[in-house]
Amino acid sequence: MKNLISVVGPTGIGKTRLAIDLAKHFNTEIISCDSRQFFKEMKIGTASPSEEELAEAPHHFIGNLSVQDYYSIGQYEEDALKKLNELFEKHDTVILVGGSMMYEKAVLEGLNDLPEANAENQEKLQDILDSDGIEKLQEILKILDPEYYAVVDIHNHRRLLRAIDVIWQTDTKYSEQIAVSQDSRDFNVIRIGIEAPREELYDRINRRVDMMMEKGLLEEARGLEEFKELTALNTVGYSELFKYFDGEWDLDFAVSEIKKNSRRYAKRQLTWYRKADDIHYLQLGYSQQDFDNLIEWISTQFQN
Repeated sequence: MKNLISVVGPTGIGKTRLAIDLAKHFNTEIISCDSRQFFKEMKIGTASPSEEELAEAPHHFIGNLSVQDYYSIGQYEEDALKKLNELFEKHDTVILVGGSMMYEKAVLEGLNDLPEANAENQEKLQDILDSDGIEKLQEILKILDPEYYAVVDIHNHRRLLRAIDVIWQTDTKYSEQIAVSQDSRDFNVIRIGIEAPREELYDRINRRVDMMMEKGLLEEARGLEEFKELTALNTVGYSELFKYFDGEWDLDFAVSEIKKNSRRYAKRQLTWYRKADDIHYLQLGYSQQDFDNLIEWISTQFQN
């Protein structure tokens, strides 16, 4: 039986380092399920692995697309499984890493056959958005599906429109529909998480944003301003700086909003992962001994 070790956890907690250490130990390769790191023009703002890190272990799905490429989660599921099958031909164990919850889920369980968008519903919801703002959509979703509301990016109107449309069409909570495992995968999954006290995590996130600014996030965002309407750039770290370029916010405020929105995203990730009972946790700042113990524990999870 082949093994997929999936490294999960909130943004800024150190998943990249752990994934590389595991890949080196098992002499294997890494598949990214971080949907923001797919785009080659967004290296700094998505904290993509550095050149040095990429040289330590082979990575797949890092900087493989342009922000102008359309790429859906369904396409990713297909591509990632194909790549996994290729890697399993030469390795018994492969590492998956990333904080995009639905993308990890797509690889581990498959996506559900959700209905296509209903034009009438979309129109009705667009009218609500235009007349009452995104808050009204948030309110509707919270009533219809509090579980999904707790983990969705409530500032992303497309996600809200999609979820409400599907609930209206199927009369079933969106969270329930995406929780059903579709087709079993023929590999063994071992999920590893990193955790830290919330204050420590938030502190790391704030420091990481400062480092991104030092590394040139402002210039990176300026170079992408012409694409700001694209979905790939409707994301933390870029949308705030676009408001600074537009003269809506000053730079200090924009940076403080990046920190705040990054912390919010981490909070949603924590909510999502907390629901899982199959994640084995390592504490942030783990020692070599902790890592050795983890390797030992992983070996007990391998299925022949």
